[in-house]
Amino acid sequence: MRPSHLSSRVLLVPLAASLLACGGCGKDDPSGGGVPLGEEQKGIATFYDATGAGNCSYDASPDDLMVAAMNTPQYANSAACGQCVDIQGPSGSVRVRIVDRCPECEAGHLDLSREAFAKIAEMRLGRVDITWKVVSCDVAGNLEYHFKNGSNPWWTAIQVRNHRQPITKLEWRRGDGAWKNVPREDYNYFVESSGMGEGAFSVRVTSSTGEQVEDTLPRVLDDDSARGTQQFR
Repeated sequence: MRPSHLSSRVLLVPLAASLLACGGCGKDDPSGGGVPLGEEQKGIATFYDATGAGNCSYDASPDDLMVAAMNTPQYANSAACGQCVDIQGPSGSVRVRIVDRCPECEAGHLDLSREAFAKIAEMRLGRVDITWKVVSCDVAGNLEYHFKNGSNPWWTAIQVRNHRQPITKLEWRRGDGAWKNVPREDYNYFVESSGMGEGAFSVRVTSSTGEQVEDTLPRVLDDDSARGTQQFR
């Protein structure tokens, strides 16, 4: 049984479709961000009944279904979550946001929402060749820090949202202490198992390009968000 934070996904592809090889397999960003920004990849696209929710632990987004699931190798332990991808298919192009993981997909394979797939190919094809690359997202405003339900001063889980560049690292500190790396879980939360304590603390977020943003948060929240003061370039 899959953990409760994972979605149930089914690939919607014709049984007779042939498996296509991909380019760019295994070319991970040395910084830990998965596919490097702007590096062209070759692969295939399929589609599924996307809601905007999924393994990345985002809320459903019925008003924005330009979304996709990343193949497991390039999902990179959730480093792909929230990144934007430009896709070129047989009959058009589309920009999607990564919200899920496709467990059965090989490197290069993107599983799109029906709405996104329809912009690059005829639906009847089901499975098509594509080229794609990770790009900066067109977001408004600053970073957002969402605390997982159940977070408290003694067990704290933070998800970075509304980021222009892919996120590779989150660190935290209290007062004048040293920065402490927070491990990232497959479901797209940075989890400090011993908590981040009571009162204000600072966080430092690193993007796949190496840019860093620092913010001070007033306290640990429970299933709530705090708006940051900065955004990546």
